[in-house]
Amino acid sequence: MPPSPAGPPARQTLSGVFLLITSMWALSGLDASGKYLMGVDVGVSLLVVCLVRYGVHMALAMVVVIPSRGWGILRCRRPKAQMVRGLSMLAATMLFLTAASYLPLSQTTAINFLAPLIVLSVAPWVLKEPLFLSRWVAAGFGLLGVLVVVRPDAGLDPVGTMFGLLTACALAVQHISSRQVAVDDPYTTLIWSGAVGSAVTVLALPFHWQELVELPERLSALGWLVLLGTGFWGCLGHFLLIQAYRQASASLLAPFVYFQIVSAAVLGWLIWGQFPDLVSWLGIAIICGSGITIGLIEWRRNSGAQTLATEAS
Repeated sequence: MPPSPAGPPARQTLSGVFLLITSMWALSGLDASGKYLMGVDVGVSLLVVCLVRYGVHMALAMVVVIPSRGWGILRCRRPKAQMVRGLSMLAATMLFLTAASYLPLSQTTAINFLAPLIVLSVAPWVLKEPLFLSRWVAAGFGLLGVLVVVRPDAGLDPVGTMFGLLTACALAVQHISSRQVAVDDPYTTLIWSGAVGSAVTVLALPFHWQELVELPERLSALGWLVLLGTGFWGCLGHFLLIQAYRQASASLLAPFVYFQIVSAAVLGWLIWGQFPDLVSWLGIAIICGSGITIGLIEWRRNSGAQTLATEAS
């Protein structure tokens, strides 16, 4: 039964919020696992981490989805857009983990949230959407927040900062391509995301074959658990995201996406003892505030447009 015009039931909305927040913890778990594995104490290469992350992701997605939806779920209407999304997702993963190897997890995550504001600022040209001053203002404030986080006296490595900004750009491409593949079933996209990343990393295997051969001797049981966990947390995070958006609207859930900064800060503090200072939290607040504000503005604008369209019909 479809939701009433007033919106979905309160219990369904709360379920969507809970699923979204849980997915943020899962994705932060993926980020923390990758950072731990690439640390000097473990020393797993970036490519091997990504190979396992996407391979396990694809295997789990197929095990969960195929039995209930059938092999037809693999068919997509826009394969080129799925390829672009998969490649940009892989690029974002590799850039993020590189940035996180130089920076605290919370600051790296905060820089990521420049991505949706980049999408809004380029939407008139890339997505052929109307040009709104509010989007540019929000993007400007978001950039200001990032500048506060990466200010010179913050002690952040400039190389890590550069990779963090590149991650935001790759994520912006992923967000744009996600809109283009919205015509496909979300579970189709979930499987394709793992498949594209797996295919690319497998092609690079010959260059890291020796490391793979030595890996069983180098990694402890905990190391293997964390390594396999990268694929588990990644697949779980995206699966929960799909479920969250089935329960509640994107505009309602938008403010809760920024909870990932909190989960990243908590994990960074628990594992590495890294916690943002007060000035960094101010920058994070500016980033979150700009994103939440423009989300509310976009929601009101879309609601007004839908009301006018309903009245006209």
